[in-house]
Amino acid sequence: MMNAALALLAQPLYFTPLQQIGVLNGAVGRLLVACVLGAAIGLEREASRKSAGVRTNLLICLGSAFFTLLSAVLAGDSNPDKGRVASNIVQGIGFLGAGVILHNRSRVSGLTSAASIWVVASVGMACGAGLYAAALVAAVIVIAALQVVGFLERRASLKAYTRIYEARGRDQTRMLESILDAMDKAGERLNGVESDSIGELRRVSFGLTATKKEHEKLYGKLLAEPEIDALLTFRDPEED
Repeated sequence: MMNAALALLAQPLYFTPLQQIGVLNGAVGRLLVACVLGAAIGLEREASRKSAGVRTNLLICLGSAFFTLLSAVLAGDSNPDKGRVASNIVQGIGFLGAGVILHNRSRVSGLTSAASIWVVASVGMACGAGLYAAALVAAVIVIAALQVVGFLERRASLKAYTRIYEARGRDQTRMLESILDAMDKAGERLNGVESDSIGELRRVSFGLTATKKEHEKLYGKLLAEPEIDALLTFRDPEED
């Protein structure tokens, strides 16, 4: 009796052609919806120039949906534990999200990207379970949170973000003195300064993490300095 049970467990999984066709018919719609929703969230990330863009989010959502679907299929009708494989998605996606979190220049970046990857996996799991309406609502909320809430935070000066300032002029020493004076008046510390020259033109670059109002105030002060001929600001590529 024991030998027969062990032999049964040792046999590989087998699905008849009819069963495979049934699984395929049920899987196509779920996987396609997962691809569409994952790509929609990834498009927002791509537009914001984040490392986890359309392809990454599409594949995460597709993989989560497929694992959720396979979890129930492999468990079979007699096994009540149909979420064993799907439950490991939450753990596995945590390692992937941790890879986009960076700690540099006394700040942490990538938290929003990591959180979006985690949520995209949950959207994929909902698609794999056939919960299309719930997956669609979740995807819409994610896109709204990333776009609308982020916009409101910046407009209301609730969240500090990093901008790269680039001052151009002829005298590098005087430019640095002017920048330091403006930073002192704004109550900010000058660090991470980079400088170079192109012919007679001198460039001084530095980054600053501040709110929208603080950036506008500092920009006006720097622009008023006579030693600075031109002042440009750029988005920090590491900003989340």
